[in-house]
Amino acid sequence: MSKSDAAPVALPLADDPVACCVPLAGEPISAERAVAVVPMLKAIADPARLRLLSLVLSHEGQEACVCDLTPAFDLSQPTISHHLKVLHENGLLDREKRGTWVYYRARPEAMAALAGLFAPAAEVAGAPRG
Repeated sequence: MSKSDAAPVALPLADDPVACCVPLAGEPISAERAVAVVPMLKAIADPARLRLLSLVLSHEGQEACVCDLTPAFDLSQPTISHHLKVLHENGLLDREKRGTWVYYRARPEAMAALAGLFAPAAEVAGAPRG
């Protein structure tokens, strides 16, 4: 079985770099946590990948296959697939093979954690630490 035929990868939350991120406004981020979070932030720092993530999130049912995404770009299907792979490998997208297509869905935990990472200080002032 090839890697693309595998079932969706469920990243364990304990190993997920943003699963337990304290908002940046809550307390200074540790060096270790910063190192763990940076690959995910780098993944979305690319304009094509940020647009792909947005397209998946805004697509009907919040999932899409490469065939749904390719028309929005002046990039080849293999390039789009590469960018989707980077988003998947960095914990932002789950994927599921259905027939000949691979469908991508944003990981809700990753989206919530990224949003929480940048929560304003007012939102975290009264939040319990943990």
